[in-house]
Amino acid sequence: MPDVLALACEPISCVRIAFIGLGKRGKESIHHFMHMQGVVITAVCDLNEENLHFARCLLASHGKALPCEYRRADDWREVCRREDIDLVYVCTNRECHTEIALYAMAQGKHVALEVPAANTVAECWALVDAAEATRRHCMMLENCCYDWFELTVLHMIRQGVLGEVFHVEGSYVHDLRHLNFDERLSYHRLWQMEGNPYPTHGLGPVCQALGIHRGDRMAWLTSVSGGQFNYPTLSQPLPPEAFTLGNINTTIIKTARNKTILLQHDISSPRPYTRRYLISATEGFAQKGAPHVLTLAAQPDATTDELLKHYEPPLAKEVGELARRVGTHGGMDFMMDYRLIYCLQHGLPLDMDVYDAAEWSCIIELSARSVASGSQPVEIPDFTRGRWQKLQPVHR
Repeated sequence: MPDVLALACEPISCVRIAFIGLGKRGKESIHHFMHMQGVVITAVCDLNEENLHFARCLLASHGKALPCEYRRADDWREVCRREDIDLVYVCTNRECHTEIALYAMAQGKHVALEVPAANTVAECWALVDAAEATRRHCMMLENCCYDWFELTVLHMIRQGVLGEVFHVEGSYVHDLRHLNFDERLSYHRLWQMEGNPYPTHGLGPVCQALGIHRGDRMAWLTSVSGGQFNYPTLSQPLPPEAFTLGNINTTIIKTARNKTILLQHDISSPRPYTRRYLISATEGFAQKGAPHVLTLAAQPDATTDELLKHYEPPLAKEVGELARRVGTHGGMDFMMDYRLIYCLQHGLPLDMDVYDAAEWSCIIELSARSVASGSQPVEIPDFTRGRWQKLQPVHR
C-alpha cells in the first residue's frame, strides 16, 4: 500500500470542524479557532450538557453561527458521517481516541486527536493502515512541539548550525499527587499500567530534533520503573497489587543511526515540573529549563537570549504575539492549531503525521513490555515499512 509520507491533500479554503469531546482541552482548543480566519465549527459532541452550553455561548459571543449539538454516547458516529465536515477534532478520554479516528478516516475525514493517539501497538498500526488506505491526515495534537524554545532549536537544527544531533533527552515530570487517585478524573487509570503511560510530551520534540522517520528511526528500547511509594488514601482503598505503575520510569531508546534518547515519566513526587528538552550536538547544546541554555561552538560569546532572538522561526514571528495573548500553555497550543489549519488550507503536508502519532504512542506498550521482562530490550516497529529515509526533515 502506498505510504502517506509528506501527504498533501486538496486545499480547503474554509475548514469545517467537528469537535468530539469538550472537556478542558476541547474548551481550550475551540477558543483558539475563534481567532482564525477560514474556520467554521460545524458540530460539537459531548455527553455533558454544561460543555455543550459552553461551546454555544463561546461561539455566540464571537458572533459565530451556532454548531449542531450531539449529546448521546454514540452520536460521534453520526458526526463523522456528516458531509459538511472536513476535520474531526478529538478531545475525548484516551481510550476512545483510536476508535473515533479510525471511523472518521473511513468516512473521508481528516483527524486531529489528543495525546496519546493510541494505547497499544496494534492501535498504532491500525491508525497507519487507515491513513494509508483512506489518504487522510491523522495528526496527534502534541502541543509541546510548538513551544518557543523547542521551535527555535528545531529551526537551528534544520539550518545546520548545531551540527549533528547525537543524543537527546525528554521527560514529563508533573506533581499530580493531588489528582492521581481522584476517581472523577482519568489519572487514576494510569496507575494500572506499567512502563511510561504518557510519553509523547517528552518524546515528540526530541524525535523531531533527530528527524525520526525523516532519515532515522527508533530501533529498540529498554525501560526500568522504580518502586511504588506513598500512595494517597483512596475513598475506597485498593490493595497494593492493584497498581502496577512505578513512581518513576526511565526509558532509553537507540536509533538506527546510533543516536540515543533518554525519556522519563514521573507524576507522583514533589519534584518540580519539567518537560525536559535536552539536545546534544556536535556544534552546540540546548537545554530547556530555568534558565534555558543554548550554546554554539561557532558563536561562543553569544548569550542564550541573543541566539533565541536571532534564530526565532517564521511561525513564531508570524503568530507569536497572538498566540501568547489568546492561546493556552503560553501560546504553544494556539500555534499548533494555527499551523494545522494553515496546512489544510494550503494543501501542505502536516508537521506531524500518522507515523509520528504511531511512533510516539507505541512507547506506552513497548516500555511496559520491557519493564515486565526485567528491562530486556524491545524492538520498536518501523511504521513506515522501510521508507524512513525517504523524507527530509520538515521546515516551518
